[in-house]
Amino acid sequence: MEVQPLVLTELKKVNFTQSGYDVSFDENGDPVPKYELMNWQTSDSGSLEAVTVGYYDDSLPAGQELHIKKNLTFMDGLNELPKSVCNENCPPGTRKVLQKGKPICCYHCVPCAEGEISNTTDSPDCLLCLEEFWPNAKRDTCLPKPVEFLSFDEVLGVILAVFSVGGALLAIMTAVVFFQHRASPIVKANNSELSFLLLFSLTLCFLSSLTFIGAPSDWSCMLRHTAFGITFVLCIACVLGKTIVVLMAFKATLPGRNVMKWFGPLQQRMTVMSFTFIQVLICTLWLVISPPTPTKNLNVYKTKIILECALGSAVGFWGVLGYIGLLAVFSLVLAVRARKLPDSFNEAKLITFSMLIFCAVWITFIPAYVSSPGKFTVAVEIFAILASSFGLIFCIFGPKCFIILFKPEKNTKKNLMNRK
Repeated sequence: MEVQPLVLTELKKVNFTQSGYDVSFDENGDPVPKYELMNWQTSDSGSLEAVTVGYYDDSLPAGQELHIKKNLTFMDGLNELPKSVCNENCPPGTRKVLQKGKPICCYHCVPCAEGEISNTTDSPDCLLCLEEFWPNAKRDTCLPKPVEFLSFDEVLGVILAVFSVGGALLAIMTAVVFFQHRASPIVKANNSELSFLLLFSLTLCFLSSLTFIGAPSDWSCMLRHTAFGITFVLCIACVLGKTIVVLMAFKATLPGRNVMKWFGPLQQRMTVMSFTFIQVLICTLWLVISPPTPTKNLNVYKTKIILECALGSAVGFWGVLGYIGLLAVFSLVLAVRARKLPDSFNEAKLITFSMLIFCAVWITFIPAYVSSPGKFTVAVEIFAILASSFGLIFCIFGPKCFIILFKPEKNTKKNLMNRK
């Protein structure tokens, strides 16, 4: 039992050279490993030969055990280290798909599908981004989707806002011209009270389009549709009142007719207020039952979020538009009936033309509104508001302002009362 430690101690001291090889033992009594590194290389004659290219000596200091003296060559004469796998690692943004019939180390790197990412190397699966996020170009990170709405910072929003403010200023300037010439025959002959009320409502119509621009909020969503609906009904009610006045005024000139007493200033005001009150009632019911609210539309585009106002009740929205359309058609029918009255300056002709433009704009608005994506839906609605408002102010007040400012000689009672 005591011989073994003695032999181990003596073995550690052994160190000699035999046939060019050093013989020694480590502290455990094991031979120190020493190896020659052989490499199959092609000789000048074209045959394969085992060539010593280096050695491994475990007795050398750490990090110096391996020593290669010559260049190594591999299959097909390559000088680079051969790979032991079928392909490179799959980078982030891809996932591993095993190749059928091949070892498990052989796979394809398939890019992640649309809306998915992988953020690790050799990922077996891709992860779906959350609903309000979208992958970057490399598909290795989910980024928040940009939010889109019609804003005052973009060109389209600025253009529409300029036309809106410009239209309101135009209506105000027209009202100033009418007020300065309120004693002139052309202003008196066209019911100045309804004209001023119509100009006031047109100013509100132009300004109501501004509520459609900017990020939707609870208040802006409720205000934009109700303000637009009420101001437009007030506007059409004034036009309808003016049309009825034209018809009544002509019938009052016939022998034995005194119908104007049934449609005097008080009745005109009551008519306008009654039609407007019905629209106020419709809007109130809409806001109480199911009001418009801001919402994030994720269905139109995959890569961005559309911030818009959900209608709440579609019946309420189309009810508001339908009531405006009903009044517009009614006004158009009456204006068409009165267009051939024999006055030299026929108000009904101007109303007919303005209502034709109004109806044409809103008839084309419906398919454009339904088919327009994202913020362009709002732009289409603003365009319809501005186009119809400009049509009314130019057709009804344009000729009058032209006579007042540039043809004052025609602004006489005699000229207005001439018959064809």
